[in-house]
Amino acid sequence: MIDPVNNFKIPEEWIARTGLPREELEKNVASGMIVVLSDGSVLKRGYTTGTTASAAAKAAVLSLKKTVDSVSVPTPVGLRAYLEVSESSPGRAVVKKILNDHESDITRGLEFVGEAREADGISIFGGKGIGVVKRDGLQVSKGNPAINPKPMEQIRAAVQEAVEELGLQGAEVTISIPEGERIGKETLNSRIGVEGGISVLGSTGFVEPWNDHLGEMKGDLIRCTDRVVLTTGRIGMRYSHMLFPEYTVVMVGSRISEGLDNASGDVIICGLPGLVLKWGNPEMLENSGYATVVEMLEKAPEHERLKEAFEMAVEKGKGARIVVIDRDGSVLMDSKSEKQK
Repeated sequence: MIDPVNNFKIPEEWIARTGLPREELEKNVASGMIVVLSDGSVLKRGYTTGTTASAAAKAAVLSLKKTVDSVSVPTPVGLRAYLEVSESSPGRAVVKKILNDHESDITRGLEFVGEAREADGISIFGGKGIGVVKRDGLQVSKGNPAINPKPMEQIRAAVQEAVEELGLQGAEVTISIPEGERIGKETLNSRIGVEGGISVLGSTGFVEPWNDHLGEMKGDLIRCTDRVVLTTGRIGMRYSHMLFPEYTVVMVGSRISEGLDNASGDVIICGLPGLVLKWGNPEMLENSGYATVVEMLEKAPEHERLKEAFEMAVEKGKGARIVVIDRDGSVLMDSKSEKQK
């Protein structure tokens, strides 16, 4: 049984511990909405802000011609997401971000509003409650709504489906989040240069229900192998598989130290600079004039703090190989190389 969101093969003993009928479990796992843990517990995933925004946008376009009470949208991992539409009127729709088992997800229950009108092509705009990028070095260019590239693709694909279903030439859609500005103040957005609301995010379309139990699950995975790559996210996971095909790759996010404590044998820590270098030196950006590690890399690639943070990561790694990669998979730093790039 494969979890389609992260392509993880669920061990048979974990499946047996759930006590659920296999057919029921397979159906739920296939939907992408649940995670099976090593102790047999089952946790519920949610949908990202990107998926929720996509649903509101598509529903708003569909509402131009018909009544809409639910909608299905594509996700970046190829699964369909199904969401209810809480309000609908011609050219306007409201979709709420569903509840999940992510205890610290402060965006649960937020309303996303889509407003649409017919147009010649497809245009997506960020309205009230979606933050605006005020600094360089982020995935979105300065001055634009904080809708990351992957969810923007997802929103466009959802709107395209609606346009084709109705036989329109195109649609102009504005997405807003009425409570976004208030919630944005509870996030780190202002510190990284996003103001006025929350960011629309999501590389898979699904929110993982991270908690201590999942930490235990990852610990089990790490302990079961003597050749492991600890990686920080999905981009790291993808390229770690390509760079180190004979290793077991485990995504630990920011819990690098915890993963390292569970690891033995041949260990590699591989990921994007924002997590790996800040793990090495959590204070590397203090009084640097830069909001993110990416901004520092782009504007001052020879900055002494980059080298210092990498050396500190090597020291923290206790013999593990440290590999820092770019978003395209290029190796930026490698503790086993004679010369760092």
